[in-house]
Amino acid sequence: MARRRQARWLLRAMSDSRRDGTLPPTPADVPADHPPTDAGLTMTTIATRPAAPSTPPAETAAAARRLDLYAPIHKALRLAMSQTLVAVGRLDVHDPAETVATLASVDALLDTLQRHLEHENEFVHAAIEARCPRGAARTADEHDGHLASIDALRDEARALQAASAEARAPLALRLYRHLALFVAENLQHMHVEETANNATLWAHYSDTELTALHARLLASIPPVEQLDVLRWMVPALAPAERAGLLQGARATMPPEAFLGVLEHVRPHVDTAGWRKLARSLGVAEQPGRSDAQHTRGAA
Repeated sequence: MARRRQARWLLRAMSDSRRDGTLPPTPADVPADHPPTDAGLTMTTIATRPAAPSTPPAETAAAARRLDLYAPIHKALRLAMSQTLVAVGRLDVHDPAETVATLASVDALLDTLQRHLEHENEFVHAAIEARCPRGAARTADEHDGHLASIDALRDEARALQAASAEARAPLALRLYRHLALFVAENLQHMHVEETANNATLWAHYSDTELTALHARLLASIPPVEQLDVLRWMVPALAPAERAGLLQGARATMPPEAFLGVLEHVRPHVDTAGWRKLARSLGVAEQPGRSDAQHTRGAA
């Protein structure tokens, strides 16, 4: 019960501000002798001092060798959330084009997060519950809260888009703070999935079974959605992970299609990272139609 109350602290904070018509205070609203505060919004889940390792090193090394369904997609989501949050924080509300583009990125992020939790509910949580009843109860309950928070954030983004020029700054600040709280909640939530949920999956499923589960999940995702995710996943991964992901993709698609994937993700990978990836894949550092022969020969 305590965890359930904690999982909904963000939604309560957002709905309270909408209900009473108040917005988070701006620095100018706070008296100089009164430290800024968001009353009632104290996160109690962050340790005040470093904790001792909860898992012995030998067990950690063994876990690293198991198939991790969560790590790659969560790295993508952490990057998407971080970049979108920064964009909202620095938004020039007096620039119509920038406002439209930034709010479109918020909407795209919320779409991605909603689809992600739906995939987890349908495939990963279902697998956990099939062999460990109530094993995914905590994160499933938090998903319900996330859906409500996503709806609330959409409402706030629409309100900002429709607001008059003089009303935009406080509405942008409200969206920024509430998106920050939502990101914070998701970061904690993903940590639980990567530790507790993975431990449950590894205790009840072999890697062969998890690979088959992952294949079914991927098969359910339309190609356009997969490209949207790759836009964030490829730059978010470590070089070896990035190369492994794309080498696996190349083995399952025609050379021209694989080249299209490279062209899609290239603008989002830094120069040094792309150089390493190109070497690993055996393609030119500047992707183009000349790479088709390289991808065909390596397929």
